[in-house]
Amino acid sequence: MARQETDQRVEDEFIDDTRDCEERERAHRERGTARPITVVGNPVLHRECREVTEFDESLAALVDDMFASQRAAEGVGLAANQIGVDLKVFVYDCADDEGVRHVGAICNPVLEDLPADQRVLDDNNEGCLSVPTAYAELARPDYAVVRGRDLEGNPIRVRGTGYFARCLQHETDHLHGRLYIDRLSKRERKKALKMMEENTPRYETVPND
Repeated sequence: MARQETDQRVEDEFIDDTRDCEERERAHRERGTARPITVVGNPVLHRECREVTEFDESLAALVDDMFASQRAAEGVGLAANQIGVDLKVFVYDCADDEGVRHVGAICNPVLEDLPADQRVLDDNNEGCLSVPTAYAELARPDYAVVRGRDLEGNPIRVRGTGYFARCLQHETDHLHGRLYIDRLSKRERKKALKMMEENTPRYETVPND
């Protein structure tokens, strides 16, 4: 993906992650192998992941597997710890509220603080592949900016609105050891976990011992 993702390498510019989405996603997926998804309770999901320091073939292969795993689970975003890998990288294949498709990968993501006038909350449903079959309303800003590195180690910035903004925030949370249910009230968290227990995921998961 890094070879095609963008020609922009200036830290204060935003990448264009809307070009050739189908081709880029398919290339990653076809090179990769789908892995089972870790679920809430697995220790790797509940601690901050390690920074990516080596931008090499191993990282590229991991990202290929992440795209394959994301497609197999019919997700729109996937963090490395969701397939058991303790590294700060996530991938996404997500449409915004205008129907524009965004595809990309970002290492060592950091959410930028928004000015007060841009903090418009979107109180909408949210779900997670690591909390399968459960959903809950969660208010998040409807605009998000994430900065990090591409697969070659170059600085990048990604921005999103609406559902895509939610995806960027959700996946960045994952890499800091936080699931969306950790932002819910105790009552709503308990309700979400009960939904998960009562239903069967449609994709392969890693059982917690």
